[in-house]
Amino acid sequence: MLVDTHCHLAAREFDPDREAVLTAARAVGVSKIVIPAVDTTDFVNVRDCCKKYAECFPAYGIHPLYVAQANDGDLATLREWLLARTTRAPVAVAVGEIGLDLHMANTDLKRQEYFFTEQLKIARNANLPVLLHIRRAGDLILKHLRRIHVRGGIAHAFNGSDQQAKEFVNLGFKLGFGGAMTYTGSTRIRRLATSLPIENIVLETDAPDMPPEWSTGTRNEPATLATINHMLSELRGIDADELSERTSANAMTALPQLRSPG
Repeated sequence: MLVDTHCHLAAREFDPDREAVLTAARAVGVSKIVIPAVDTTDFVNVRDCCKKYAECFPAYGIHPLYVAQANDGDLATLREWLLARTTRAPVAVAVGEIGLDLHMANTDLKRQEYFFTEQLKIARNANLPVLLHIRRAGDLILKHLRRIHVRGGIAHAFNGSDQQAKEFVNLGFKLGFGGAMTYTGSTRIRRLATSLPIENIVLETDAPDMPPEWSTGTRNEPATLATINHMLSELRGIDADELSERTSANAMTALPQLRSPG
């Protein structure tokens, strides 16, 4: 069994062949897929995708790169979708994708921080884990997590330091590894993925983004998770089946709602 803990399967890039993409993923053992939203206009698409396909599980949140168009009404919408569980089935497994992204020079940090911290409060009140987007903002995100305690979750596409990894783990987070780990030049990510205790690791694709090295420039798909799993098993020197079982168990520890049938 493989769990893709971060895949934007509801994105329009998959509209022409979503069924075939899922068939290919099932064929290589991907049995659960977490689909995070990026803003409130995305919520219905994510929900409908998860209604249609039993192996898909929704997360709702406002991505840091989408906060420029967001307002307090969107936070109210998020709160409603997370708390009105009987009318928004299937229920969310997490609040996400949320976080901070300081890659762009003209980033409005205050606005990003406002929406991030407000969503942390919503997650805390809903007793849900979070899916973290972290880009050049690890220490700042940790600062807010120490102040606003949430039910752990997953640090998506982790690319931080050893010390940051330890801090996220201490706060109850698993660390997500995917396509970036497949690049031979990604020495720090590979070292972390190899040296971290296995109970701290989950796998992801971030499809359609972050394709692995062998398919750079093409659309990423959840089926690539099997090859990512195999590559990590070789790096760590353990059996691929054992790795998939253990990382899948880690995913369900981080996101307990994954244990439900869908």
